[in-house]
Amino acid sequence: MKKDKSYVVIGGGTGTFSVLSGLKKYTENITAVVSMADSGGSAKKERDEWGLLPSSDIRKSLLALADVSAKDSLILRRLFEYRFAKGIGLSGMTFGNLFLVALSNITKSQLKAIELASELLRIKGKVLPVSLDKVDLTATYSDGSIVTGEHNIDDPVHNGKLKIVKLSTVPEATVSPHVLHTIEDSDVLIIGPGGFYTTIIANLVVKGVSAAIKKSHAKKIFIINIMTEYGQTYNFTAKTFIQELGKYMDISKLNYVLLNNAPIPDYILKRYQKSQAIPVINDLKGKFPFKIISADLLSQKKIKREKGDILKRSLIRHDPDKIARICLKLN
Repeated sequence: MKKDKSYVVIGGGTGTFSVLSGLKKYTENITAVVSMADSGGSAKKERDEWGLLPSSDIRKSLLALADVSAKDSLILRRLFEYRFAKGIGLSGMTFGNLFLVALSNITKSQLKAIELASELLRIKGKVLPVSLDKVDLTATYSDGSIVTGEHNIDDPVHNGKLKIVKLSTVPEATVSPHVLHTIEDSDVLIIGPGGFYTTIIANLVVKGVSAAIKKSHAKKIFIINIMTEYGQTYNFTAKTFIQELGKYMDISKLNYVLLNNAPIPDYILKRYQKSQAIPVINDLKGKFPFKIISADLLSQKKIKREKGDILKRSLIRHDPDKIARICLKLN
């Protein structure tokens, strides 16, 4: 692998966290491009009370790329991860989000705040918001109903079995120039895994992103989620993921599609049954413009819920090292 090869990861949340955590062990030429349409948990307070773009996905990506070799960096990383479990208005929030809010107010710029936090955490790479426009996600469903707000899509009170036929932003968002050039100039472009509509497609519906991906000569890798998700991808198969992705970007430009083939432990499956989620079935048969790589991508690490965390979280994750080793071999 050439040391100067650039990797761009598009997504947000825990899926992007896994990919970044693995890649940083091999290279520092990494850029995380994350969605800024979050509206649940602390994001609602950041948006509604402080007039800022949500920073949870930014924080997660910063933590994933943080240098933990030095004691002071490790302590700061732990501070950024700390979630308040008590306190009116504080419960559920993380120190990292509050820190980014404070830095944004001091510098009068969220971009500058991200840069300063990156320096403090000594991150191996860069983290960029896909757009600086303040927007909401809007999903149109197969029955004609419309739901606005990332959190309302991700954690539905409506029938979560309904299929999303269109995702957009209100108002229209435009990709930041820095992100545009970063995508176009990348050597390896990794899309996903993560909340399919609320983190992955949420980036692709930003004006200019799909065009930049198409224009880029990078090797393009799409990582399919391990489990389906009620409210977003109910009963999706691998083929459904590809078909839906094709509505928002040119999938003929994909080079590789990665999906997990390791069995999910029964006790995990039983817990997922409560939320009407099942493993994604690989039904990608026939000819495709990309190579299909089915492998053991499953992390064996047990996921523990943090105190004060009220949002829905995945029970299993992609293994950072397994993902990184495969992606490094594909270019």
